[in-house]
Amino acid sequence: MINEGDNAINFKMPIDDENFVTLDSFPDNNIVLYFYPKDDTPGCTREAIDFTSHINAFKECKTTIIGVSADSISKHKKFIEKHKLEVILASDEDKKVCEDYGVWIEKSMYGKKFMGIERATILIDKNRKIRKIWRKVNVTGHVEEVLEAAQNI
Repeated sequence: MINEGDNAINFKMPIDDENFVTLDSFPDNNIVLYFYPKDDTPGCTREAIDFTSHINAFKECKTTIIGVSADSISKHKKFIEKHKLEVILASDEDKKVCEDYGVWIEKSMYGKKFMGIERATILIDKNRKIRKIWRKVNVTGHVEEVLEAAQNI
């Protein structure tokens, strides 16, 4: 399990058919890794739109937003186009990054247990230290809270 103050764990995830994103892709920026369960579901859509609507404020404080789910690149592409998203969406189909960051967890719904992605956000500074972790995120007001933390690095 990762904790605030730990070094961030490196990753390499595809963001389209030709390109990948890694921890070192944005050497002068902080990184917000936000993990979400599934493209084009109500909470995940709202969160992605909220991050997109604040993208310029994040850019001003040199912070790159990367959304991570286990959805495929093709699903991400449709999700981005449908909602005009401006965040980077990375595909973690093998769930390795989710496991590394401790967000691949046992969940339950209607009495059934299953493995899934916990909605969580990790703020990583430009020195690649984990500055803040939000777990079991409630989408309402979350992006503003993340932005405030990023502005105070």
